[in-house]
Amino acid sequence: MPEYVVMFPADNEAEWEAGTEADHQATFDIDHEFAKLLAARGGAVTGGAGLAHSSKARTITRGPTSQAMVTDGPFAESVEQLSGFFIVTCDDYDALLEAAAVLVNAHPVVEIRPVDES
Repeated sequence: MPEYVVMFPADNEAEWEAGTEADHQATFDIDHEFAKLLAARGGAVTGGAGLAHSSKARTITRGPTSQAMVTDGPFAESVEQLSGFFIVTCDDYDALLEAAAVLVNAHPVVEIRPVDES
């Protein structure tokens, strides 16, 4: 069955941090609704995670001497940060898109990419 990554690249970290438990639960409820809609269409959420605040992120790049360099945070030129993702399976891509439409009620942008299975 084809695998996809459903990503949330534009969630506002400051809004999340300032949100109440009820606000957070509303997001979790919408995420759960997505999982139910996907299952009803023959797919499944097989993994995923919410990601920690980007201030805790580190980036590892190859330095000028081909040695790994660790820097604080994501690349400075990144406008959007990934706040979470699901890994899903679904035979019908259109069904996945239909189920994922509910996610924009909690996440301003939802990006779906197929996993390269080669």
